[in-house]
Amino acid sequence: MMEGRIEALTVNAVPRHSARGLTENGNLAEIELDGQVYTLRITKAGKLILTK
Repeated sequence: MMEGRIEALTVNAVPRHSARGLTENGNLAEIELDGQVYTLRITKAGKLILTK
């Protein structure tokens, strides 16, 4: 029974990505979605800003 529960949690899990990994330890990354390019920025205060 436990195996079924673990499988359900895996299927419903939301992918998590490190912002530092996306920016390769910098402060900027470009993210593309359906041909549109967005910029992910980590501010000096450690906040995330996503702009088009």
